[in-house]
Amino acid sequence: MAYATQNDMTARFGSGELIELTDRAGVGVIDAAVLAGALDDASAEIDSYLAGRYAVPLAQAPRFLAGLCCDIARYRLCGSDTRLTEAINERYRNAIRFLEKVASGAVSIGPVTGGAVPAADNPVIFNSGGKAFARGRGAL
Repeated sequence: MAYATQNDMTARFGSGELIELTDRAGVGVIDAAVLAGALDDASAEIDSYLAGRYAVPLAQAPRFLAGLCCDIARYRLCGSDTRLTEAINERYRNAIRFLEKVASGAVSIGPVTGGAVPAADNPVIFNSGGKAFARGRGAL
């Protein structure tokens, strides 16, 4: 499940840029399949950062994740092409920096319904084998 849609991308970057980034056949329209693939890949990248703290994919993602998803998808669609501008690169780097902070626990994406990592069903229990060195007990 992608965290952003074609409409989100169009609202942020315009249909002209999306045609330029996705129209591999040269027919002058947005290739919905190419765009959907980029949004899915961007969402998977986001999930890779969130997975340590949240159950992914998030059922109800905070709205701002759509912006991060769009920035990552746009960067990926540019590839190493001449269309990759410093602004696009910077937006991608900012998205990744934010996700790294989420992964480290420095920031939170806020309350997520059903998105908290569930507690383990089998808690870890440590049992000591006793003291190795104690009064009246010789070396082992």
